[in-house]
Amino acid sequence: MAYFRPINTSLKKLCLSVAYLALTLTIVAFNYVPAGAAEDGKQFYLLGSRASLAGTLPPPGTYVSSFKYYYSGDASGAAADGVALDQLGNITLQADIDLDVMFMLEVPTLLWVAPGKVLGGSLGLGLLVPVGYQELDVGVDVLATLTLPNGTTFTKGAMFSLDDDTLNFGDPVLQAVLGWNSGNWHWNVNGLLNVPIGAYDKKNLVNMGFNRWAFDASGAATWLNAQTGREASVVAGFTFNGTNDDTNYNTGTEFHVEAALMQHLSKAFAIGIVGLHYEQVTNDSGAGATLGGFKGRTTAIGPNINYNFKFGQTPVSTQLRWYHELDVKNRMKGDTVFFQATIPIGGPRQ
Repeated sequence: MAYFRPINTSLKKLCLSVAYLALTLTIVAFNYVPAGAAEDGKQFYLLGSRASLAGTLPPPGTYVSSFKYYYSGDASGAAADGVALDQLGNITLQADIDLDVMFMLEVPTLLWVAPGKVLGGSLGLGLLVPVGYQELDVGVDVLATLTLPNGTTFTKGAMFSLDDDTLNFGDPVLQAVLGWNSGNWHWNVNGLLNVPIGAYDKKNLVNMGFNRWAFDASGAATWLNAQTGREASVVAGFTFNGTNDDTNYNTGTEFHVEAALMQHLSKAFAIGIVGLHYEQVTNDSGAGATLGGFKGRTTAIGPNINYNFKFGQTPVSTQLRWYHELDVKNRMKGDTVFFQATIPIGGPRQ
């Protein structure tokens, strides 16, 4: 269960404006933006990583989280072509491509929540250092004479496959979050900065690093009734991407929204439903974006479980959730599992 602290009455209007930010972003995106897809059909912000209690912050102190992410999916057509673009070129008319991908990620996270107040709220600063394993299998059915960028030529009817895997560090991420609460309401604004120093090689089919700067700005709100145990949370934000200089690919600005409806049965246990939606607000650009706007989207839904317990005298908070993608365009389609465990290493141990 989250910890709650009241805010100064004079700042309530400011907090309410933050609470409506997530809703405003959602309305704007669904009524204005076209769809799009990122380079390699993936984005730096992990979709579904925030759900239940997203609007809350813990008390001042230092916290360590173990964040585990697993994804398994497949793609065909333009979505598969986009992922294999560097190795195969833009061969949509010359071949049918199918691919299968598996992605496992561990993200150790350190969060420090400062004592005192900033703009009437709590300030948190964090560092995320991802390390993970990816594997990708690509099957190609040649429809017409095809010459790959490396000079290899295949005739109509030929079939061949490519595969790649990697176990390495990704780009570290810097975080800053500012949160408020009043009664049953809890809000925060959150910023994530992707620092492109993780493992990356243009020649690889899969990379842990993105080789581009990126910044994600989001607003989150949680309503939690401590008497009934009912919770509603929503997070909405935009990701602003820099250019991958090695591929001359500039991923467009992306929009994401995540939501959770939960029933807290006790201080230790809660169960509910989570969902997400992703679209891109501007087209990809640059010399490397040979597929043009490469429009796409994804929507997913699934269950979520929260469980809190004590390991000796140390409180441990955990969340487990699963997303099944329902509506996907120009992206891989599959299933995602998240597991997160958080413990305080300084500050309150209640």
